[in-house]
Amino acid sequence: MRDGDDYVIDGSKMFITNGTWADVVLLFARTNDTPGHKGVSAFLVPADAPGLTRRAVHGKLGLRGQATAELALEGVRVPASAMLGPEGKGFAVAMSALAKGRMSVAAGCVGIARAALDAAVRYAGEREQFGKPIASYQLVQELLSDIAVDVDAARLLTWRVADLVDRGEDFATAASQAKLFASEAAVRCANNALQVFGGYGYIDEYPVGKLLRDARVMTLYEGTSQIQKLIIGRALTGVSAF
Repeated sequence: MRDGDDYVIDGSKMFITNGTWADVVLLFARTNDTPGHKGVSAFLVPADAPGLTRRAVHGKLGLRGQATAELALEGVRVPASAMLGPEGKGFAVAMSALAKGRMSVAAGCVGIARAALDAAVRYAGEREQFGKPIASYQLVQELLSDIAVDVDAARLLTWRVADLVDRGEDFATAASQAKLFASEAAVRCANNALQVFGGYGYIDEYPVGKLLRDARVMTLYEGTSQIQKLIIGRALTGVSAF
């Protein structure tokens, strides 16, 4: 709501990455009654603004080293000068941020997948069953090869997005493709690595359980895998399904 030279904002949002660490919040709020996304504006809001409270989210399946928070705003006054771009153009800001965010998620997924590969290969060479390393068994090699292919494919898709960014070309659809594949691949890689470890993969003594927990959320944030498919489908057909 506009009040003189300020906007007064009320509302709440869950699952804010680094929400308890950040000094500044990128906030999207509806500033007029225009239907759909055209009524949304973007603001930069200091995290210590009066009326803004942050609560850490505990009990997460994975990413336990990352601060995730719920933000609540009660009568937070934000000067109009803190608005990013024109009023009602916040959706464009959000889409730009999301496209870059998807590239970042894809890169993180490549890291998880590669860590799973390294751990599985190392363990397969060290662990012995029936007098020889399990790396010598065909089905273990199959698991390792599946992980390796996913790692390389995810990496190449992510490199393609980075190249488009460097050349100043549109990268939104490519970012969705990279994020979709890399996030699903990270889950597959971590799960296959856990299979290589057998029962030991299920305990905290080894890293693959953590990798699987961390990978799982990658298919959810910055747009779920299902949303990425709709974005890609819209780019292919010119028809929006949402």
